[in-house]
Amino acid sequence: MIDLTTPDERAFLIGLDDPRDGRWPVERSLAELGALAETAGATVVGRASQRRPEPDPVWYFGKGRAAELLDEKAATDFNVLIVDDELAPNQLRSLEQLLDCKVLDRSALIIDIFARHAKTKEGRLQVELAALEYHLPRLTRMWTHLSRTGGGIGTRGPGESQLETDRRLIREKIKKVRTELDSVERHRATSTRRRERNEVASIALVGYTNAGKSTLLNAMADADVYAADMLFATLDPTSRQVDLPGGQQVVMTDTVGFINKLPHDLVDAFRATLEEVMRADLLLEVVDAADPDFLGQQSAVQSVLDELGAG
Repeated sequence: MIDLTTPDERAFLIGLDDPRDGRWPVERSLAELGALAETAGATVVGRASQRRPEPDPVWYFGKGRAAELLDEKAATDFNVLIVDDELAPNQLRSLEQLLDCKVLDRSALIIDIFARHAKTKEGRLQVELAALEYHLPRLTRMWTHLSRTGGGIGTRGPGESQLETDRRLIREKIKKVRTELDSVERHRATSTRRRERNEVASIALVGYTNAGKSTLLNAMADADVYAADMLFATLDPTSRQVDLPGGQQVVMTDTVGFINKLPHDLVDAFRATLEEVMRADLLLEVVDAADPDFLGQQSAVQSVLDELGAG
């Protein structure tokens, strides 16, 4: 995983105001992006948007508006640009060359936060897989090469370029991580089947990140699951026994929170865990009704559930 933050990250945020998307006004989306940046350790020094239905294929913003970011950089002294969508490799490269600074997109930022918060072996492997899948098509714009364990003489084929070598190494690492992940997931699936044979009913808490799932689990189970007022404080599923008022015992599981524009690489990497959770007898969606964006958040949660076939 590439470290995306340094002790003095001054972040400038940009996003598109899509007139067709009434659920997520650009101001709210950029506010959420700012919260993500702060969760990753950056200081947000400014933000800008442009009203257009589609990103420019080269500059994301229109070329003229992108050039104006040089003035924003001079005024705010930002050293990292964070974009509120997933960028194509050529868009990343164009903005980096224009601004002479680090450029991150929303997907890279979320993957970095997941990497910081994953605690279990399965969670760390899932995040590593997502990061490798994300970076593979973007190798041409990376400034540093992969670290090589046991590299050196004999690691390259005749005439193989550095880029081809790195691609081969990433593909080999992806294969290795998938193998390790399959082993861990089989073990977890065995535990789930054992619980199902015991006929213990199960409830899975789902919802937007920071909606209060861990807090609810703690209250219901008198437990001490880590809960914090931050995005993606919980990544790894946590199950606790809960005694319902009628006397029935159930297993309640806290799950990773969803978010608008959740990277597909992360959904794919966490798919086995999420699908296992979705086999619960009841999905209980936790909604923070005090959040002004709760309807849009519910829509984002439903989109992920639909993608997992649990909608």
